[in-house]
Order: sequence, then structure tokens, then C-alpha cells
Amino acid sequence: MVLQNKSVLVVGSGISGIAAVELLHKADAVPVLFDSSDKLTVEEIEKKLPSEKATVCYTGQLPEKVRDGIEIVVLSPGVPVDIPFVEWFKERQIPVIGEIELAYLMEKGRIAAITGTNGKTTTTTLTGEILKAYFSQVFVVGNIGNPYTKEVLHTRKDSVTVAEISSFQLETTDTFHPAVSAILNITPDHLNRHHTMETYAAVKESIAGRQTRDEVCVLNYEDGLLREFAGRCPAKVLFFSSAHKLEDGYFLEDDYICRAKEGVSQRILHIHTDMNLVGLCNVENVMAALAIAESMGVPLSISLSVIKDFKAVEHRIEYVAEKDGVVYYNDSKGTNPDAAIQGIRAMSRPTVLIGGGYDKGNEYDTWIEAFGDRVKCLVLLGQTREKIAECARKHGFNKIKMADSFEEAFRICVATAEQGDAVLLSPACASWGMFSNYEERGRIFKEYVNAL
Repeated sequence: MVLQNKSVLVVGSGISGIAAVELLHKADAVPVLFDSSDKLTVEEIEKKLPSEKATVCYTGQLPEKVRDGIEIVVLSPGVPVDIPFVEWFKERQIPVIGEIELAYLMEKGRIAAITGTNGKTTTTTLTGEILKAYFSQVFVVGNIGNPYTKEVLHTRKDSVTVAEISSFQLETTDTFHPAVSAILNITPDHLNRHHTMETYAAVKESIAGRQTRDEVCVLNYEDGLLREFAGRCPAKVLFFSSAHKLEDGYFLEDDYICRAKEGVSQRILHIHTDMNLVGLCNVENVMAALAIAESMGVPLSISLSVIKDFKAVEHRIEYVAEKDGVVYYNDSKGTNPDAAIQGIRAMSRPTVLIGGGYDKGNEYDTWIEAFGDRVKCLVLLGQTREKIAECARKHGFNKIKMADSFEEAFRICVATAEQGDAVLLSPACASWGMFSNYEERGRIFKEYVNAL
């Protein structure tokens, strides 16, 4: 795709949109930045942009005369691909791509790309640390918060890029082709955007869509959708499993992570004495990272050395502090029921749980069923609190308290928790509407804890 002198519309003025504009300037394109929010002003957006080159910006409505001159559209991940505004360009055969695709057009090295409903950030971060211990130039980009477009011009033939890719980002890829891909799991999420599980799964699977048999796709054997996908995956499949012994791949047996090749297995890592991460979800994340690193050519000894020193990613079952005999954990990244289940399973104490937030159209039955005897009280807030409370009562769980604000929810937890208990922020919902993102929600939770 030729970018030079092309009029390129960048939709969305978040970090990926701003980074896309900067890259387009460097590619000698003519970017136009548009944000449909009428709460933003052009002046506010311009302050985020580099001052070297002027960028024409619009908010609220895009003038027709500007729209008619656009030759390429770059969508930020938060912009749905099926809204009328975007469909107008598609109907006129104007290319509509995303920030990931835009960056990939200029990639010079190899890419390891990671997707899945849950575990992406931990696996991407860990994989990045492993690869940095072996390769001289490694970039960790994508949904993890560092735009791919910001780093891609620094890549070279011998560099490696580790990319966390969300389903929103995969929707707008066209030629994106990782050397190694990984799909960690596929469970219901973002159905308000993707509408059906079939569509959501197909988008996730597309990460491997342009790979060849000489390349590798790492898959979770415990996910039925991924086992089925393995039969039609164009790449060579390398499985990991937390419940089955494999003939070839990584699996968990007697608290050891094992590596099997042609039916012969070797114990390589004890999950309690050799790892700082807690919970079965993190065991799976570690196995995925091992499989990706191996497929990228990293010696096992280096991978194991990094894993043994690796600490939990911020906001993902993150130990915060112990106050008056109560341990506080920040799992703000538990933004859907399946992710939040992993947070509960990691708890070894009676737990006071904060749940609720923005409604992404999820159901909460499996989350409630996972409470078992671990959750002693559920403190609910946000848009979903009544929906979750109704679901909990349906499953016979009645230890529920309601809060009108995040601060009130925290105060209720402090008052409810007793010595020997845990307080867990793992909401099973997105943060939107109350916070700008899950990071802000997690930071505020930690501030409340540390102020006790």
C-alpha cells in the first residue's frame, strides 16, 4: 500500500491515533485526524500532536468536502467497523485499516503476536522479557499500551517485535503476518461489539490466517474452540495444556510444567517453588510464553531464568499490601467473567470481592458458580450491579452489598473483611463510565489500600 502523498483519515485521537498520525507524517502521507466526540475541541487534540508538522483536525462531524477527498482510513481500535461512518468508505472501496496494519506495512523484523480473551498482557510482557534476554533489539507493542506505530520505524532485519493484539485490532488487519502467533483462549467477551461468539472466535483466529506450515501457532489445548481450530490452522500448531498430558507441547503434571517431544517429556519448572506468579491462569500464561519463545529460537535455559525472576503484571492478580491481617489484591484487569474467575481461583483466603461496572453484554453465571466457599461477600457497583445481583441470587449466593461509588465499595470491603481474609478487586466488567480505563481503576484501588 502506497502512503506517500495520500490523504489518510485517522479516526480517533487516543494514543494509537496520535501515534498513527506521527508515523504517517514520517511516511510522507497527508494525515487528517478526526474524533467524533463533541466533548473534545480541536485545540485539545492539537496539543497532543507533534509540533514539527501541522495536522488538520476535526471533532464532532467530518465535513463532506474533507471526507470526499480521503484515500485511506486508519481506525483506532475503539471505533466499530460496522458503523455507517465507516461503511461509507468501504462501499466506495476506500481501504479501511487499523493501527496494527499501518505499522506492519513498515515492519522490517520478525513478529510474535499474542491474542486471546484473557492473559494477553501477562503473556506478552513475560514473552517480551524472555526475548530481551536473548535478542539484541526487542519491541513490546500493541494493546499492552505502547502503540506499534510508535516503534515500527526503529525495527530492523534482526529485530523482534512482541505484539499484544486485541480482537478490535485484528478486525482491521489485512496483510499482518506474524512469524509466531498465539491464541491463549476464547471465551465470551465484547459481544456488544462482535455480536456473536462465532464472529468473535473468527476474529481471534484470524491472527494466524496468513501464516504458513513453516511457522508456528501456539494454542491452548483446554479450549474446545482452539482444539477445533487446530485442524484447519494454516501454521504448525504447538499446544499447551493445564489438564492433559501431551505427546508434543507444554503441559502441567504434579505441579511441574513439562515439555514433551514425540512422547518423551521432561519436567522443567515447579509452579510453586520456581514461579512468583499465582493461579492456574498464570501457569497457562507461562506455558504459552515458553512455547512462543521456543518457536522464536530462544534456548530453554534463558526462558526459565527469566520466568523465575518475573513478577506479576500490574492490575492482574497483583498483591498490593496486607493491612490489619487482611491481604489486598488488585485484579482490575479482570474485565470479563472468565478473567475474573481466574482471580477468584488464585485466592487461598476467604475473600471479599468487588464486582460490577460497564455492561459489555456478558452473562455472569460461570463467574458466580466459581465463588464456591472462597467468596464470603460480593460488593457490587456500576451499571451491571443489579444484573449481577440477580444472577448471584439465582445461584443461591445472597451475601451481597451494594455501593453507589467505588470509594463506598472499598469502605464496605474494609468494614467487612476480618483478619485472615482477602479483599479482591476483580470486577468481571469493564471500567468505562466510572473510569477512563482499568488501569485508572486499579491505581485508585491501590491508593485507597495504601492510605489505610
